[in-house]
Amino acid sequence: MTQTAPDNALHRIADGDAPVLEQLLEMNLDALERSGLDDETYLLVRLAALVAMDAPPISYLITLGVAEEGGLTVEKAQAVLVAIAPVVGSARVTAAAGAIVRGVLGAAALGGQVVPEQRTP
Repeated sequence: MTQTAPDNALHRIADGDAPVLEQLLEMNLDALERSGLDDETYLLVRLAALVAMDAPPISYLITLGVAEEGGLTVEKAQAVLVAIAPVVGSARVTAAAGAIVRGVLGAAALGGQVVPEQRTP
């Protein structure tokens, strides 16, 4: 495999060719409304669930991107990690912190775009 293959894939995603991410976004569009939770609680619960399931970096990136737009503070997100550490363990919380950093670095590589815009037919 040449080095250009991953670069080409990143460029396609940056150009909005990300059908898997688009499908995941569609699956989650109405989840907040259906949950009956306020925005902040919903995002904090999602963050806790991502940590508990050892989610990949992109999952954190999407959730934290929405959280940032909604005004969720870093302090609140850190408070969630502190609160769930006794339940999920320090290794899981540390892994989550690493995944968050990798997600942010990945977004920077894509020009800061958290979720590619949906393509129009």
